[in-house]
Amino acid sequence: MDDRTPAMELVHLLRAVTVEFDLLGAEFAARHGLHPTDVRALIHLLDDARSDTRATPGRLGEQLRLNSAGTTALVDRLERMGLVRRSRDTADRRRVLLEVEEKAVRLGRSFFGSVIDDVVAVSDAFEPGERETVRRFLTSVLEATRRARSS
Repeated sequence: MDDRTPAMELVHLLRAVTVEFDLLGAEFAARHGLHPTDVRALIHLLDDARSDTRATPGRLGEQLRLNSAGTTALVDRLERMGLVRRSRDTADRRRVLLEVEEKAVRLGRSFFGSVIDDVVAVSDAFEPGERETVRRFLTSVLEATRRARSS
């Protein structure tokens, strides 16, 4: 396949953005004594909160592809650091829910805030229809990537 086609240019740009975000996440993890998996866990938990999805250790383990022992160790570590809180589900007392503590949100915002602000500013420069096209493209890429990962 010709690497210079417009479609392949998008693939290469998307890969470059992914690599940069990954490097930024690794730098954040290193500065704060976290493992890269800790950062991915916090992202999943924040995404769950944003979508009003009840986050449980089992769900988090599935998202991260960790076994039960690995998930427990991860949650224990994040809880000791004051970044995550466990609580009992009021609807089902047997179920444990996970919530990101405000400390983690502040820590993330202090590190990633400027790049988030820059991305928002870039997005604001686009017309609504252009943003919708970008959203559809990224959503489709995400779905394709998830399909590849699950096969």
